[in-house]
Amino acid sequence: MKGLILTGGKGTRLRPLTHTRAKQLIPIANKPNLFYVIDDLVAAGITDIGLIISPETGEEIRAACGDGGRWGARFTFIVQDAPRGLAHAVMTAEPFLGEEPFVMYLGDNLLSGGIGHLVEAFEASAPAALVLLTEVPNPQQFGVAEFDAAGNLVRLVEKPADPPSNLALVGVYLFTPAIHEATATLSPSGRGEYEITDAIQALIDSGHTVQARRTRGWWKDTGKPDDLLEANRLVLAEMAGRIDGDVVDSGLTGAVVVDAGARVVGSTIRGPVHIAAGAVIENATIGPFASIGENVEVTAATVEHSIVMTGSRLCRVPQPLVGCVIGEGVLVAGDTARADSLKLVLGDRSQVRWT
Repeated sequence: MKGLILTGGKGTRLRPLTHTRAKQLIPIANKPNLFYVIDDLVAAGITDIGLIISPETGEEIRAACGDGGRWGARFTFIVQDAPRGLAHAVMTAEPFLGEEPFVMYLGDNLLSGGIGHLVEAFEASAPAALVLLTEVPNPQQFGVAEFDAAGNLVRLVEKPADPPSNLALVGVYLFTPAIHEATATLSPSGRGEYEITDAIQALIDSGHTVQARRTRGWWKDTGKPDDLLEANRLVLAEMAGRIDGDVVDSGLTGAVVVDAGARVVGSTIRGPVHIAAGAVIENATIGPFASIGENVEVTAATVEHSIVMTGSRLCRVPQPLVGCVIGEGVLVAGDTARADSLKLVLGDRSQVRWT
């Protein structure tokens, strides 16, 4: 079985962060979102993996992932000339996929519990496709499943005005080569895209078996800043504490990771918190639910429920930084109080100062 990870897309809902990086490389608990996806595939025994990349961010994805050797995998990079839908990505990857079954996994999704059980179910029952579903409060924004009285999946509809259920497609799909026959019949939807829901519906309509499973734990699509923060919270909540760096005259509670090379001095750390290598935390309060990236400096500041990326500096910030996503190389500094708290989404190399 092969893997297919989709890493294209413009990430417009995450700007300004995605002006300077691929959205799949934004860190969750100090690890790029994409790496969790790769981990899931490899843990399920899938090591021949194609990555759909865009002309705009493809080189960044290549540089971050390498040839796959660090995972014991082999990567093939496949350029999709434009983001024309998930089914178009399958069509673009068909020469790589050939006649083998495969897992398609969206590179900006996070899923607790891995996908090993899905692969096992797929191989045991041999349907033409297996889709993963979860209950959502806003099914109008997703591909939605409809079942008959016997519990059989009979219809999938993309972003329906009148949803037949609240069960939405999650960004993990398992297919046999029959999907290629289905994609060959498609025309662009009203959105101008080749919809994977239409391709799966074509399988159902032609008599193929399509099975559905529900998520066992949580699932997140990290397409917006609030989604990033929620994903960060969920991953940190499952983390075990570990102190490999230096902690001096500080109080730590809960699950706290301080990587080797990080230094915490005169501070309060309220887990779950992850502090990456090279970070310096001094006279600060961190957490809960904060990830502090490599070589970040936090001095005389409070950071909660936030993501702070590599090389940023938060110095003498009088208000708590709560619910922030702060890019690389950002400076936030000042002395004069202006509000009860700050909620910031800052792109790389931004500067915010108080005078």
